[in-house]
Amino acid sequence: MEFSPLTTVSPVDGRYHGKTKVLSEYFSEYALFRYRVRVEIEYFIALCRIPLPGLESFDPLYFDGLKTIYENFTPEDAQAIKEIEKTTNHDVKAVEYFIKEKMETAGWSEYKEFIHFGLTSQDINNTAVPLSLKEAHNLVIFPALDNLKKQLLQLAFQWKDIPMLAHTHGQPASPTHLGKEIYVFVERLENQFDLLKNIPFSGKFGGATGNMNAHVVTYPDTDWETFAKEFLEKQIGIHRQKTTTQIEHYDYLAAYFDGLKRVDNILMDISRDMWMYISMNYFRQKIKPGEVGSSAMPHKVNPIDFENAEGNLGMANALFEHLAAKLPVSRLQRDLTDSTVIRNIGVPLAHLLIAIQSLGKGLGKLILNEEKLKSDLENNWAVVAEAIQNILRREHYPQPYETLKTLTRTNKKMDEKAIHNFIDRLDVSEVVKKELKAIRPENYTGLELI
Repeated sequence: MEFSPLTTVSPVDGRYHGKTKVLSEYFSEYALFRYRVRVEIEYFIALCRIPLPGLESFDPLYFDGLKTIYENFTPEDAQAIKEIEKTTNHDVKAVEYFIKEKMETAGWSEYKEFIHFGLTSQDINNTAVPLSLKEAHNLVIFPALDNLKKQLLQLAFQWKDIPMLAHTHGQPASPTHLGKEIYVFVERLENQFDLLKNIPFSGKFGGATGNMNAHVVTYPDTDWETFAKEFLEKQIGIHRQKTTTQIEHYDYLAAYFDGLKRVDNILMDISRDMWMYISMNYFRQKIKPGEVGSSAMPHKVNPIDFENAEGNLGMANALFEHLAAKLPVSRLQRDLTDSTVIRNIGVPLAHLLIAIQSLGKGLGKLILNEEKLKSDLENNWAVVAEAIQNILRREHYPQPYETLKTLTRTNKKMDEKAIHNFIDRLDVSEVVKKELKAIRPENYTGLELI
């Protein structure tokens, strides 16, 4: 069967390909080869700049030509590496041979053995992968999250003056403002964004067991510690872990995934709340001609965008959980379990990206039903009992909480008339009674927090 979005096993590359294809530039097999080639070439250039004996004659004017190997890297180049890999049975070694072939073609054969000099494959993988993740985060993931946060912020201010009956434990509770309840999620997201910004994307660069053995024995007079630090941090742009085994610790990577899990949980909370508000008829949804809500019930307009978001966030979190728990654990100086697991980094990010787009689409379809919000407030006058009992506390009225409890915990309808009749019977001044009667469900909303 021919490979296509219709024949893929994963819906990330199939049904949702249009929403996730941007991530192919960072997490596909093609992308991984491109980033590996980039690291190998930048490493060679860094060696030339020391300069190492044997490389001092390589003309810096050739650096730009070297960089075009990864800057103009194509799927055909990736396929060429795959062909080499059929012989080497080692993907990073295939990258090395690919670059050497390019150098031979360019007339730089005498320098080609400095490609991958002193390195192990994880020096390349543990540099290429965090670099790809950093760039995907900065260019795709975070902008998508930030745009969603801005959409929520806009809705929060749009609805900041809309009073709404709150629900705690699923029961009517002290009224609030709809906009403020949306802003809760804005603040939560901003808090998590700040935490994410403090987690560095880090890599490893130190040879077979992290000590740069081959570098030191070959060129003992070179300051390899400074070289490795400056190469990763200044030339590549990621933090270097100094003391490692053959692989990077992955602790910061685990922290990043845990941070995204918290972001996902907030987005899941939004999705579920919006689903509930729609079911309560606080929102209607814009109708698109031709769309079908149910194959059996013509009247239905289902909140599918919020359901889609919730499902994909759950998938993302399941994978983030495994990545965060597994990657920092490796037997002795290194085993291979991280290699196959780390190839899946793009999958939870794809599910997250799908969820962000679905959630944004769902928010864009909401139509506020003010009549329903008003009627729910009007039908729940019992919620002003909290206000009344606290003013009575101020007035030293005996047992105000118990008095209001007796009034409101009945099966009788608590409407404006019932509340005002109760107030008329209170042994308080007319000024206080007037103050109490001025309290209504729609104006008992507390501080204006936004």
